[in-house]
Amino acid sequence: MKTSFELVAEFREDQGKGASRRLRHLGKVPAILYGGRRDARTLMLDHTKLARLMDDERFYSTILSLRVGDQTQAAVLKDVHRHPYKNQIMHVDFQRVLEDEKIKMIVPLHFKGGAEAIGVKSQGGVLSHVRNDVEVTCLPKDLPEFIEVDVSALEINQVLQLSDLKLPAGVEIVELLAGRDKPVASIHMPRVEEEVVPVVDEAAAAAAAAGTAAAPGAAPGAAPGALPGTAPGAAPAGAAPAADAKGAAGKGAKEGAGKGAKEGAGKKGDSKK
Repeated sequence: MKTSFELVAEFREDQGKGASRRLRHLGKVPAILYGGRRDARTLMLDHTKLARLMDDERFYSTILSLRVGDQTQAAVLKDVHRHPYKNQIMHVDFQRVLEDEKIKMIVPLHFKGGAEAIGVKSQGGVLSHVRNDVEVTCLPKDLPEFIEVDVSALEINQVLQLSDLKLPAGVEIVELLAGRDKPVASIHMPRVEEEVVPVVDEAAAAAAAAGTAAAPGAAPGAAPGALPGTAPGAAPAGAAPAADAKGAAGKGAKEGAGKGAKEGAGKKGDSKK
């Protein structure tokens, strides 16, 4: 059985959240190995080495070689738990692989011919990838690293289905076995966004036009000569109130009359002498 990656692991006896937390502080990753008609075993792996291997896409869809001491076991990666925001692997699950037992694996799809597709190059369409992987079932020896998807013959408004994929010998798609034929890729016309025309309120526009036609800053109904912002009916700047003007005139008249009477009395006295 061909394997692509080798991992060195150790058995661990301590279990539980506390034990796993202590392992992570030491730079280890808790793991479990199950399947293959044998009991599950708990393992631990070096975090740095595991993270480096997991940067390769093939790590997730190929047969791995797990070495524990002097024992070697073929396995596949079934699950990975990562920290929600740290770059840290929290836990991994491995499944034993037997040569005569079929396995289920998620395999990536590799698209080719997108730029040369008839619907893109000749008809001006846009290629959309509906999915990037697919679950397959097969014997370990037949497990592909990826499935190639050729979209060069795809035309505008055409959809490539799971049933259109060319699979290696001995490989079957799980969804097709369950009677679910789903889309993989399609070519469609590019979407054109409609320009949004703003709606103008006629009443608001008329009010704004009327306000612009009036004197800038002057209130409606203000007296001529009033300063901008003067209230309607206000007197022009510098004008005294009417009551004050009348009072001032009456006072002046009384003072003039009194003064004239005194001067006349003085003249009569002088003539008698």
